[in-house]
Amino acid sequence: MKVAIVHYWWLSNRGGEAVCTALFELYPDADLFIHVCDEEVVRKALPSNFTGKIHKSFISRLPGAKKHYQKYLPFMPLASEQLNLTEYDLILSSESGPAKGVVTRPDAIHICYCHSPMRYVWDMYHEYLSGAGRMIRTLFPFIAHWLRVWDRLSADRVDYFIANSKFVANRIRKFYRREAEVIYPPVSTDEFSPNVERGDFYLCLGQLVSYKRADLAVEAFNKLNLPLVVIGEGELTKKLTTMAGPNITLMGRQPFPVIKDHLQRCRGLIFPGQEDFGIVPVEAMAAGAPVVAFAKGGALETVIDGKTGVLFEEQTLESLIGAIEKIEKQTLIFDPLVLQAHAATFDKKVFKRQIQAFVESKINL
Repeated sequence: MKVAIVHYWWLSNRGGEAVCTALFELYPDADLFIHVCDEEVVRKALPSNFTGKIHKSFISRLPGAKKHYQKYLPFMPLASEQLNLTEYDLILSSESGPAKGVVTRPDAIHICYCHSPMRYVWDMYHEYLSGAGRMIRTLFPFIAHWLRVWDRLSADRVDYFIANSKFVANRIRKFYRREAEVIYPPVSTDEFSPNVERGDFYLCLGQLVSYKRADLAVEAFNKLNLPLVVIGEGELTKKLTTMAGPNITLMGRQPFPVIKDHLQRCRGLIFPGQEDFGIVPVEAMAAGAPVVAFAKGGALETVIDGKTGVLFEEQTLESLIGAIEKIEKQTLIFDPLVLQAHAATFDKKVFKRQIQAFVESKINL
């Protein structure tokens, strides 16, 4: 079988790209179809036995595409449909933007691994719009309406959906009226050790964007006067710099060895946002750190309250502080080996085994 893997954009290595890397480990001769990418970043992430080709849509040839790719979102549905997939028998699309809308042969099998329906046109539309500039607020309602229509219709081109969590499967059912198998994304849990001596600081790790609520973590630790390290960059950087007290260290973006070191030494990970799945909490547990997480979204499927972390029910200062104090007052004691064992159930080996079994079951129908 000739295999194509379709992704939206690949300019850094995050959760969606980790899924693609694992798919290429299963299908190293597959070809990659993508709107825009940094080929150096992509080739470093791909397995050494990759023999496929990289095909980019016309988006990649537009001015400033690598830096301003999101501004070309209205053109991506058209660009997806121009990708020629007629020679491919199996198409695996990695979707949280316009990737699944490719046109395939009638006898080809199209399986979509959905990280999320497009948040900015569905459930987070009004939140996105309220934080946008004047021009975006004026134009985007018209663009979003068209994107919703296309996104919903393009879902019918997919033969089988896989969701990265039950939370996302429910949204696929709501917005696309389709059922989805749940296969959790791959996490390289064996890269972490839970046996490193722990420090006295807590860690907040991830993009500094509004919905991840790093500002809530900073506010809580200002009040508690406990040490907090924040690793990441984004639109909230300036605000957090202004907010942060002397007990809070803002480190900006860091390479993986630094992130790994902090995950293995932190007293706990603070995860105050709502995520579709959330790879960072699994990495923290693999490193032996309990997770303090908002009890919504993917955290409900990865963090076991009282066993591998603490879940707080409301996205408020009081609720988060109450959860942190359970660790500080040693109301709950966490066994690093138990955390590591739980994290291992989300390992990349598990993902690859489940994906391969799913694909084979659909091919053999």
